[in-house]
Amino acid sequence: MPSLLSNRLAKRVLRPAFALVEQRMERVTTAFQTDLDALHHEVADLRRQSYGLGLLLDHAGRDGHRMPTATQVDTLVREVRAVSGDDGERARHDITVAYRHLVALEALGAGGLAGTVSDVCGRLATVPLLTPPNGEVLEIGTAHGLFAAALQRMLRRGGVEGRLTIVDPLDGSPTREDVVRGNLTLGGGNGSADAVRLTRGGFGDAGVRERIADRRYGVIVVNGEHDLVAVRELAAPGAVVVLGPDAGSRPAGLTGLGRVADSVYCRADTAS
Repeated sequence: MPSLLSNRLAKRVLRPAFALVEQRMERVTTAFQTDLDALHHEVADLRRQSYGLGLLLDHAGRDGHRMPTATQVDTLVREVRAVSGDDGERARHDITVAYRHLVALEALGAGGLAGTVSDVCGRLATVPLLTPPNGEVLEIGTAHGLFAAALQRMLRRGGVEGRLTIVDPLDGSPTREDVVRGNLTLGGGNGSADAVRLTRGGFGDAGVRERIADRRYGVIVVNGEHDLVAVRELAAPGAVVVLGPDAGSRPAGLTGLGRVADSVYCRADTAS
């Protein structure tokens, strides 16, 4: 039996159907090509955006990249709430603001902030939420001074005008006094000697501790391993004390509140 498609009469009868199928195939192919072209343009745009964001937020010149995932932020919000007792949306809001400060200060300042995105933003958000008893801030070890500048901004948003004391050798490895002072201006405030005090030397030096013992601090940020008994002696009743993972054993008089990212948060006992 001859093929139906080779029959001249059948071809004539089926020609309109073939034409309709071809038209529909052409429309489908055209639509597919249009979608494919649009997808190529979107991918090219995403690549350009990704490259630009990488220049701004990747790990170059920092301890790590500055591009958190949604999962990391959600985890950070839960940890900050657990430590601070916040049961609303302030923790998420303050973490968002802290992240913006982190990016802005590293873009404008010299050097970077030590630590991961989660740890830096966790510190900046948690300390004000814990409501320090006064605005006296002591940072032991400062690197480039950018964290202190960011913390000043976050405290000011919470209505606390901080007076900052920094203890650091300031010997250029990697910290230089001129760099630290320049970066601290990014924290705003009046920039007076009364508002910012740089104390040269190591915290282990009794003379250094004596020079900064003229006040009791509502916030103490301890970077590295130091004498925590001496830290406790400088803390005001109810002070917020932030310790790194290598800070050492917590002494009596400091009550642990919990951990956010890589930092441990404590409250100085209210009994003097």
